[in-house]
Amino acid sequence: MRKILNSLLLAAFIAVILFASRWVGQQAYSWMPPQATAEAKQVDEIFSFLASIGTFIFLGITGIITYSILTCRAPKGDWSHGHPARGSAKLEILWTVVPTILVLWLSVKSFNIYEQINIQGLTPVVHLHMEEPANAAVTSNDSKPVGEVIEVFAKQWAWSFRYAGNVSTTELHLVVNEPVSLALHAQDVLHGFYVPEFRLKQDIVPNRTITINLKPNRLGKYRLHDSQFSGTYFALMEANVYVESRQAYNQWLAVAASRQPTIASNQASAEHTQPKTIFNSRWHTFEPAEPSVVNYSA
Repeated sequence: MRKILNSLLLAAFIAVILFASRWVGQQAYSWMPPQATAEAKQVDEIFSFLASIGTFIFLGITGIITYSILTCRAPKGDWSHGHPARGSAKLEILWTVVPTILVLWLSVKSFNIYEQINIQGLTPVVHLHMEEPANAAVTSNDSKPVGEVIEVFAKQWAWSFRYAGNVSTTELHLVVNEPVSLALHAQDVLHGFYVPEFRLKQDIVPNRTITINLKPNRLGKYRLHDSQFSGTYFALMEANVYVESRQAYNQWLAVAASRQPTIASNQASAEHTQPKTIFNSRWHTFEPAEPSVVNYSA
């Protein structure tokens, strides 16, 4: 009878932590910024799954420890050793096979999403085609660009963007629900293209063009950051990203194309040329690159 009761209690405990783990996994979606690309959904699904697995392991281990403290305490003055739990082949196989399968599944799933984003200009290591892309903007990994091509230039410490018709700006404008190719260029050192809502962070390597194909699917204003430490003023290297309708995009592009090229404002250059205070360390600071000449400046 006691054995049956223990089995029922164990089953109830597993059911409770499974429910709690599932709930935490669903809550994990709200911990991330809003999804703004078709590819972001699958990234969040992996994050939610990892949160669920982590919660299940945490609650399971702490539950067992708590149960052992409450029910398996040795009597006062008893310093004898407990029974050694060694030599169980079933237990060894279980905690070796399950984590191995889990890690392999996560690796394949993650690499499959990475391939769907279709980053060109990098040397592929291996190609895994476990499933067809569901929401990705691309369906092949050839060198043919998908959608409109926008060139992205990163330098110390400013972003600039070039559109069709040789229109240059300091803002990145994208059309909602339309695939786009971003050709990334670093003009001096290593930079990083990072928009949290896109679930996308890609290093930009000097003397190398890296193209990212993606599909923004949520209207709004976002912020582009430099994810790599690229020098003194890298924290100031930000730019606005707008995802808008085709009509709004065409109107903005027409306005930008009608303007004469001018020198863009550059916060890094402005701070570098400010008079130094008495607290100046006199450490050598690399001078920011020349501000870009653009048709449209934020």
